[in-house]
Amino acid sequence: MKHQNPPSYTLLPPSTMLNPVPVVLVSCADPENPEKKNMITLAWAGTVNSEPPMVSISIRKERYSHDLIAASGEFVVNLVDEKMCRAVDFCGVRSGRDVDKAAETGLEYMHAETMEIAPAIAGAPVSLSCRVRQVLELGSHDMFIGEVTAVMVREDLLDSSGSLHLEKAKLVAYSHGLYQKLGDVMGFFGWSVARKEVFEKRMNSYR
Repeated sequence: MKHQNPPSYTLLPPSTMLNPVPVVLVSCADPENPEKKNMITLAWAGTVNSEPPMVSISIRKERYSHDLIAASGEFVVNLVDEKMCRAVDFCGVRSGRDVDKAAETGLEYMHAETMEIAPAIAGAPVSLSCRVRQVLELGSHDMFIGEVTAVMVREDLLDSSGSLHLEKAKLVAYSHGLYQKLGDVMGFFGWSVARKEVFEKRMNSYR
């Protein structure tokens, strides 16, 4: 796209300026005492592989959840909706060493499919059960690469044919220190080359 009046730019120091990113609530537990559960808010999570399905989360070494995940080899990535947002922020600014985050926020743990130790968060739109496959020490953070062994989806996000409509989940994104609602659907994968009738039919399903 050409600009008649190209915008000007200011050079900033190197930083993690990739925005927006998903905000997720990662749940875990102490393998020595599985009743000791915790949840940590992360904005540094991503998809890294499709076959087998893998995701990554990055956590500072000094965080309470870091050692729990390292010891158990399990974690659950819970997607976050608007209703959970205030509780999720609390879980990001308080340590599980000091407070019971479930008791403080009203969030509840539940069984996560395929997990022996790590729980899921009840009410989360989607929960991904993950087994640690690799840990990369990168500097300020360690990256845990987890293989997704199960995906639990809230049933109200499925239509009568069983198709997932994640656009109805009211997910939250994190951008430069702010929690933001995801906007309206603008298109779908391949919409730039879709036939007009296909585009209109697909887009009508999102309204």
